[in-house]
Amino acid sequence: MTPRHDTWTSHDTEVATMGNEVLDSVRTLLPGLVERAVAADEARRIPERTVRELTDAGVFRMLQPRRYGGLESDPVDFYAVVREISAVCCSTGWVASVLGVHPWQLGLFAERAQDEVWGDDRDTLVSSAYAPVGRLTPVDGGYRLTGRWSFSSGCEHAEWVLLGALVVGAQGRPVDFLTVLVPRPDYRIEDVWDVVGLRGTASNDILVDDTFVPAHRVIRNYEQAQLKGPGQKVNRGPLYRLPFGAIFTSAVTAPVIGAVSGGFESYVSLMKERVRLSMGGGRFAEDPFAQVAIARAASDIDATVLQMDRNLRELAELAANGREIPMELRLRTRRDQVRGTERAVAAIDLLFKTAGGHSLRRGNPIERAWRDAHAGSVHVANDVERALAMYGRGVFGLAVEDNLV
Repeated sequence: MTPRHDTWTSHDTEVATMGNEVLDSVRTLLPGLVERAVAADEARRIPERTVRELTDAGVFRMLQPRRYGGLESDPVDFYAVVREISAVCCSTGWVASVLGVHPWQLGLFAERAQDEVWGDDRDTLVSSAYAPVGRLTPVDGGYRLTGRWSFSSGCEHAEWVLLGALVVGAQGRPVDFLTVLVPRPDYRIEDVWDVVGLRGTASNDILVDDTFVPAHRVIRNYEQAQLKGPGQKVNRGPLYRLPFGAIFTSAVTAPVIGAVSGGFESYVSLMKERVRLSMGGGRFAEDPFAQVAIARAASDIDATVLQMDRNLRELAELAANGREIPMELRLRTRRDQVRGTERAVAAIDLLFKTAGGHSLRRGNPIERAWRDAHAGSVHVANDVERALAMYGRGVFGLAVEDNLV
């Protein structure tokens, strides 16, 4: 086993180097991802070749425990990699982000569960569907699980899945909310994913019919919200003392920001030399309204990245120093995360509108970024009004109870 590290501060340089190496490796893959982006849209899944390339580049190991061959990277580095991928293909970036964040959560499970997933193959991937639609019935040694879940992104590339489920008591009422870990032989995938945006994510349905889940493959969502998990006994680094509500929700905003950033670059490249055939003609780049649109969009993209990175760094510093993470920071992190999504969508809307009729052509980078950003924005973790209301409750001194904080 790799020696444990209790803080980031003892190996900051090493972690930074690893993070940079993954980003450098990913950048060499971008031309191929560009070439396969349209095909991924049409096939409704990213190619196996892409998953192998991302695996070889180390993307899926960035948040994986070191004792299982992972890098335990700074989350800021991980989301930078996600944005870079999403800028050329948001479906690929979304799958990379979601599958890449699950090793972090698995690191909170009991050691036995981690051994089952990574004992034979440290590149084993895990998908998820967190909505608490499953039904858990307590039995000796664990639970019986039944349910159907939607939106399990990248599930066809994974051998395990994390599922949300409610424990049902003797009166038939839910008494607890758990996340359960289920192996591929115990569930089936139903291909239902045919949507407007993020088409290549293959976010299909998961079906489980009365399967046994041993007790070591579950984690209580309440304990997780308290920044606790049995896996902390073996994964003692600060990465595993961060809030789920920060790490996972960032994983569904980073691809949206990346897609919009890529759309911005495509917009500038396409519109720079365009000559208008209407509205008096002239070069598009000389139109002051277009110049203002670019300035607004660029500012919003920058603001999303700067705020999210600031919050993640503050969380990481507190965890590394063994200090308590205050609710104020957790709520601010969620506030800025959903505002990041909102700002990114506003930016691509502005660019899409000012690009004119040419932006309507199916498959062009601006159109695809617009579709993908809007699709990502409807994820429950990107529910802007709910997250902002939680922040407001906190500021007013009211109690906030939510698993995504």
